[in-house]
Amino acid sequence: MELMKKFKLFSDFKPKGDQTKAIQELYEGLEKKAKHQVLMGVTGSGKTFTIANLIEKALRPVLVISHNKTLAAQLYQEFRHFFPENSIEYFVSYYDYYQPEAYIPATNTFIAKEATINDEIDRLRLCATNSLFQRRDVIIVASVSCIYGIGSPETYYSMSFTLEKNQDITRKSILKNLVDIQYEREETNFRRGTFRVRGDVIEVFPSYEEFAYRIELDESKIIKISSIDPLLGKILDSFDKILIYPRTFFSTPHSIKKRI
Repeated sequence: MELMKKFKLFSDFKPKGDQTKAIQELYEGLEKKAKHQVLMGVTGSGKTFTIANLIEKALRPVLVISHNKTLAAQLYQEFRHFFPENSIEYFVSYYDYYQPEAYIPATNTFIAKEATINDEIDRLRLCATNSLFQRRDVIIVASVSCIYGIGSPETYYSMSFTLEKNQDITRKSILKNLVDIQYEREETNFRRGTFRVRGDVIEVFPSYEEFAYRIELDESKIIKISSIDPLLGKILDSFDKILIYPRTFFSTPHSIKKRI
C-alpha cells in the first residue's frame, strides 16, 4: 500500500465568513474523536466546499454516504472537480432494475427474481474497492448500498497476484491464476473480466479498468507489460509491475472451497 498522499484542493475560491470557523471546529472534533458532528447550512451556502477544505486539512480516507444515487452522482462530480489529483470513487447499487421474488397466495403464483445490472457502475464499484487497497488519498462517494457486505477484504486481496517485468513465470501459470480469480478466456468478444492469448502474448481486460493489459513473454520470462486500448489494441503506457485483482467480489480461494 502506498504512503499517504496529501489531498490537494483545487478551487478559485477561499473559505469565507463562517466557513473558516466551521472547518476549524470540525477538524478539532476529528482530532478529539468526536462521535457525531453536524454541519448546518442553507442550500447554496457552500457545505460541500467546506467539507472539501476539511478533507484537505484532515489527511485521511473519506466515505461520503448519500441517501440516493442522484445526490451521490452530484457529489462525486463535485469532489472530482475539487481533487483532480486524488482518487475519487463511486460506489452505489449496480442494479438498473430489480424485482424481488414474490408469492401471491390467492392465485398460487410464484414470481421469480429479476434484475438488470449496470456494467459501468459494476466497474466503478470494483475500482473503488481496489483504490482502498492501493492508496490512502481516497474519497468514496456512496449510497446506502455500501453498508451491505460484499465478502471478506482479506480473501479478495489474497487472491490478487502480481506480474513483473523480467519475472520467471510460464504462460500456463499466468492463465491458471487468471482462471482461479474467475477471468474467462474469450478470443473474439474481448470485454471486461476476460483474457485472450495469441502465442506468447496474453491480453487481460480487468473488470475494474477502462483499458487492458498486454503481457509479452519470451519462453518463460515476462519481457514487456503494457496497457492497451481494448478496442484498437493501441499501446497506452508501459509498466514494470502490475497487480491484478479478482474479477468479482465473490471469488473464493481453493482452500476455502475444499473446506466447504
